[in-house]
Amino acid sequence: MLDKSLKLLKYLPPELAHTITIQTLKYLKFNFDKTDENNLAQHILGLDFPNPIGLAAGFDKNAEVIKSMFTLGFGFVEIGTVTPNPQKGNSKPRIFRLDEDLGVINSLGFNNKGSKKVKKNLLKLKNNLLQNKIIGINLGKNRSSINSIDDYLSGMETLGDLSSYIAINISSPNTQGLRDLQLRGNIENLIKKIIKKREEIESINRKPILIKISPDLNEDQLRDIALIALANNIDGLILTNTTTNRPDYLLSKNKIFKGGLSGKPLFSISNEILRKMYNLTNGQIILIGVGGIESGSDCYEKIKSGASLIQLYTALTYNGPSLISKIKNELSDLIKTDGYKSITEVIGKSV
Repeated sequence: MLDKSLKLLKYLPPELAHTITIQTLKYLKFNFDKTDENNLAQHILGLDFPNPIGLAAGFDKNAEVIKSMFTLGFGFVEIGTVTPNPQKGNSKPRIFRLDEDLGVINSLGFNNKGSKKVKKNLLKLKNNLLQNKIIGINLGKNRSSINSIDDYLSGMETLGDLSSYIAINISSPNTQGLRDLQLRGNIENLIKKIIKKREEIESINRKPILIKISPDLNEDQLRDIALIALANNIDGLILTNTTTNRPDYLLSKNKIFKGGLSGKPLFSISNEILRKMYNLTNGQIILIGVGGIESGSDCYEKIKSGASLIQLYTALTYNGPSLISKIKNELSDLIKTDGYKSITEVIGKSV
């Protein structure tokens, strides 16, 4: 019933549909959740993941429906992107469906209610059956900020102790100049200051730090990030954000719009980055695979390409919330069929 109701929203403008979805998930009572198969569980990043399926940042920007997303069966939820101050983002319309391609283009620009509001929402949940749940907080910078790095440090101070891990978003294509933080000198400076800030704040001293990077980086840039991440003990990399490239095979007329492309067209692009980074880091850094996952077999391919965990978002808009249970069941069966006892044994097998 929930699947059918939410699928009807595809006939509405995308941003309105998303707003209605968030409001529906706030108040609708349902229960998809059930015990996950043992072969999907992992202990990584110092955390116990019941399954590797995570909600990608961008869906629950303001920490409004975390409990509902766990009820749908996610193993972990990443909220945000959150900036220190509230901001409206870019002008509308700024989300475009590519139905023929099972993709989405967005140029949102970190629209969110700011870190203070998000903190209030998280504090409400702190003692509300979420003690053992894994919640990541995705941090970004305000468009008007003079010092970008200070925004990330501010986010860590405000929200870090309410998270299971902290994700640093320097790869959205929709905030001018943001991706420049991925360049060699800039990212090294950023990472050093983030690590130092973590050490200074006792409540987040051991919280994992992950960096979310772009699929549009060249070989030299990927190598630089791998070396810098290894040298500075970064806990993980999230691969990847949306792409500004437009593959030749796109069919939708909406491919002309500016912004980041997500969904199925991103699958092979992000997988290539995933395999390269797994090799460049010698499998020594936890990788989260994101981009185009719509099935258990898609998830399985990401994991064999080097991902320990995966995240999705766009596929929910096309397939509905029951997709999570379907992916987990299919993934568990694939692991068993190939003779593995645990998902951990599968990581990087095709690299």
